Amino acid sequence: MSSMSDKPEKLITDDGLRLDGRRADEIRPMKIEIGVLSRADGSCYLEWGKNKVLVGVFGPREVHPRRTQRADTAVIRYKYNMASFSVEDRARPGPSRRSIEISKVSREAFEPVIMSELFPKTAIDIFVEVLQADAGTRTAAINASSVALADAGIPMKGLITSCAFGKVDGQIVLDLNKEEDNYGEADFPVAMTQDGEITLLQMDGHLTPEEINKGLELVRKGCKEILEIQQAVLRKKFETPVEETAEEASETEDIENKVVETEASFEYSPEAAAIEDSLEGAEELEGAEELEEELTEESSETSAVTEETPEYEELEEIIKEAEAVVEEDSLEEAIEQEIEEEEGEEALEEEAEFEASFEAAPEPEEFEKLEPGKEESVSGEEEEEKEEEEVMSESQDSAGEEIQLEEETGIEEVASEETIEPEQEIESKAITGKEVPAEEIVKTEEKPEEERCEGPWKVVKDPSESGSRGENE
Repeated sequence: MSSMSDKPEKLITDDGLRLDGRRADEIRPMKIEIGVLSRADGSCYLEWGKNKVLVGVFGPREVHPRRTQRADTAVIRYKYNMASFSVEDRARPGPSRRSIEISKVSREAFEPVIMSELFPKTAIDIFVEVLQADAGTRTAAINASSVALADAGIPMKGLITSCAFGKVDGQIVLDLNKEEDNYGEADFPVAMTQDGEITLLQMDGHLTPEEINKGLELVRKGCKEILEIQQAVLRKKFETPVEETAEEASETEDIENKVVETEASFEYSPEAAAIEDSLEGAEELEGAEELEEELTEESSETSAVTEETPEYEELEEIIKEAEAVVEEDSLEEAIEQEIEEEEGEEALEEEAEFEASFEAAPEPEEFEKLEPGKEESVSGEEEEEKEEEEVMSESQDSAGEEIQLEEETGIEEVASEETIEPEQEIESKAITGKEVPAEEIVKTEEKPEEERCEGPWKVVKDPSESGSRGENE
């Protein structure tokens, strides 16, 4: 570390300029490169003044050790480290209290904008390596980490920009350099989102509220300039200008046209081209003739339709014919009704005549007074009626006998089809139907089994006694 004797007399000259020639509200020049590490998911190299910072982003990836993972969000891990050669006096390698503190506050600066809920049980690792330090390394690391996260495709609500202001020689200045940071009166680093929301705020020194408000205004101006640089770098990588694409498309079209022309010149000779022209002309003529024919057919059809269209008189005749048809239908109905009425009247007349005949019929006394000739005629008619009745009864009797004969023949056929029981079983059934004396029942019980089995099969106790079935039968 340089001695106090190296402290300059004035950090701000009488002209209001700082030692590096900047004004109080100006930032140091910044340079950003993307994709410098091939093995990282996203990477960024940033030069801000004499600061040189390299950032690599890995993830989302599996968490090790497993006990540190979260079930609902991703774990964001930020590691800030200064190389031992990054400062004039060799720094002690490994983590220190300062690097642990900067890692913690920088991680908290990114947590509000990273959509960690989209990747549960994973980890997003941000590794920051300060290769050369010249004051404001934490703000430079935050700016580089924001670009590296965008390069890795990590979903974010917006980019994070960071800048610091301080108090030098009693004046508020923006983006302190090494001499101003070492010999200044205060240092105030700030990080904020695109919308102006502050995600990191630290202070080292003594400042009044008025000085803080003035410094925050300068920081907003500086962060806006840094955001424009970050967006320009990202657009350069991920966006393709529209003009270039249009020019490329036109070039490709020209090349294709040239290729087609050369192919046509190689394939066809002038004679072939003339033949093709003649064929195309013939095809055009044929097409024209077909169109003319179609047009003539359509015109003839339209004229026929116009000729066939009925005039008013024809329409009136058609209407009259329709009315006549309707009238004929109504006439037919009226005729049917009249016929039904006439039939009803005739039926009534017949009934009246039938009743009148009953009234005009002679009483029994009148029948007695009839002449003998008339009585004989009546008796003759009665005899004829009786004879007819007898003939009818005989025919019915003969028909009944035929039906009975048919039934009997059918019964006999059915009986013939059925299996005929042995006569012995029939006799036994007949015997069982009659009353049998007790003595006979006892005799039948005392008979040996061989005598009792008179059926077609003989019960044999000893197999030697059995003969052939044919002999028994």
